[in-house]
Amino acid sequence: MKILVVDDDPDIAEIIAFALGKDHHSASIVHTGASALALMERERFDLMILDVMMPRVDGYEVCQRVRRQDAAMPIIMLTAKDSEADKVRGLDLGADDYVTKPFSPRELLARVRALGRRAAQPVAGGAEPVIAGGRLAINLDAYEVLKEGQPVQLTPLEFELIRCLTLNIGRVVPHDKLLSFAWGPNYGSETELLKVHIRHLREKLERDPSTPEHIVTVRGIGYKLNK
Repeated sequence: MKILVVDDDPDIAEIIAFALGKDHHSASIVHTGASALALMERERFDLMILDVMMPRVDGYEVCQRVRRQDAAMPIIMLTAKDSEADKVRGLDLGADDYVTKPFSPRELLARVRALGRRAAQPVAGGAEPVIAGGRLAINLDAYEVLKEGQPVQLTPLEFELIRCLTLNIGRVVPHDKLLSFAWGPNYGSETELLKVHIRHLREKLERDPSTPEHIVTVRGIGYKLNK
């Protein structure tokens, strides 16, 4: 994969780039948010690793502005802030995952691989859609979701969540199963990550996200896609 590494600490950026290279990825490094945005105007990347705490244009602003142009490219945020509120803020702005500093390069690579697999899923077509609740049409083979006949743009991760729920339509899917399906086996306890992405799905698919008809919560267990 072609990966953009954005971190104002040159040593950390080099460590990340070295680890990515050993894992057969191509890494480009920039040290400011402004440089990242400028480079994104000229080149396309498969994934971004983005530091939060940078002067002037921080990672939150970069993430928000990138998401306006590219809804699909996975973004992993690196943050020294480990509070739930800080993590949720990054996810709300469009990040797919977060890694807290100090971090293990091995852990970061595992998360890169997991998101890379999601983004690389091929688009096929032809299968009959699964209909949920009469208002949603979900075609797993075509990677297509329609709401009242109109296509809905989902990120690769969001589609994997809806895929898992659709394959188990009418049944409760536990938190750890959803996390493992969409992110990988190392994510079983990241319930806050799951909660934010489920909220994003509801905002895109539900008539009223605060009282969902389709993706319902089964408290303490998981989520269910209603028929």
